[in-house]
Amino acid sequence: MKKLLIPSVLLSLLLTQCQSSAAPAGEAGRGLDAFWQTNTEEEAESVAPALSAQAGDVDTLYTWLSATPNYPADAPVGQVSLSRTDASGTEFPYVLLVPEDYKPSRAYPVEFNLHGGVNRPKIQPGESAWRGGYDSLKKADRIVVVPVAWSDAFWWLDNQADNLPAILHKVKQTYHVDDNRVYLSGVSDGGTGSYFFAFMQPTEWAAFLPYIGHPGVLSNPRARISYPLFFENLPGKPLFIVNGENDRLYPARAMQPYIDLMTQAKADFEYTVIPGGEHNTAWMPDQIDRIEAFKRQHVRDPLPDRLQWISNRTDRYNRNHWIRIDGLRTEGEPGRLVVEREGNNINVTANYVTDFTLLLSPTEVDFGKPVTVTVNGEVLQSGLIAQSADTLLKWAAKDRDRSMLFTAELNLHTP
Repeated sequence: MKKLLIPSVLLSLLLTQCQSSAAPAGEAGRGLDAFWQTNTEEEAESVAPALSAQAGDVDTLYTWLSATPNYPADAPVGQVSLSRTDASGTEFPYVLLVPEDYKPSRAYPVEFNLHGGVNRPKIQPGESAWRGGYDSLKKADRIVVVPVAWSDAFWWLDNQADNLPAILHKVKQTYHVDDNRVYLSGVSDGGTGSYFFAFMQPTEWAAFLPYIGHPGVLSNPRARISYPLFFENLPGKPLFIVNGENDRLYPARAMQPYIDLMTQAKADFEYTVIPGGEHNTAWMPDQIDRIEAFKRQHVRDPLPDRLQWISNRTDRYNRNHWIRIDGLRTEGEPGRLVVEREGNNINVTANYVTDFTLLLSPTEVDFGKPVTVTVNGEVLQSGLIAQSADTLLKWAAKDRDRSMLFTAELNLHTP
């Protein structure tokens, strides 16, 4: 059965309505709150069995996890300075800009703003990572997140690849977030950081807005680490790109070869060259209406019918929504996975990929009927698939995303 195409604004409203059902009350409600308030997957695993037992079956558990949690009515508003500490003991400061009239009954968009100048010492308490302060970033209709990067934590290093999703998870513990309207923007090095997540780790984000940055930095060994850029990973993740004609670091002429590659890859992007523009954002007031319209038009589809992913790694940067590359014919050499789903039929093309995972959601798959998975023309799976509460809780703990819940996980080997 072909998926009904719904305009993005209507889709957002429907998803909000689906997620607005009340969470369970009493002991079950406390168990659900305890699950969402855990900070690590290990903590979530410790409370998951009790929650699963309270639900009794996977359908009830799915309904509970899809429901809107009990958000605190007294959540801090205005400018809120926070930090998180990772497993290595590194502290990552960040600032939240929360509307003064924030209401927990409403789902809010979230926008991450990545600053430039990452090759500098870590800011000290009381200092601002954003030149000129945070007032210009405040918005009345969304929650703005301003994380911090420094010389040991560039936006494109592994520690930040872990940090930004972890901050998003922390925000979701306290504030009512629209899972499908989370945007990533950045200026200069922050713009380059936006490209990093678009190329390497796009699942959480609805769209990327790189300003006066350059994706070529990511493949330059002098940038601390060099990544291969697979432009085929960009389709399905919209980009709003701005560069200045006379930018001393990343002039528009230096961007053009990358824009050409995006066009060849059929990426969804808008590219604006600022005539005479230099390495600054003086153009922002003139472009703000277009930028805001771009965000409104691009609401994430959490479970697309078609996905593709190319990766040369299986330890990280190997997942795109509900597909994951788990094994490569030669580790370090890229493999490509293309997956198309039509109802209960899933067709997979795997090139140089030996093992992969498909995550299945009851919003897309009818588990009362057989599921057929065909890989490179050969049927690998055909029959009923059992849903699992353990799988549901495992991926809910990883993703903290109520619009992207999975009740079955298929780990398959390419013939």
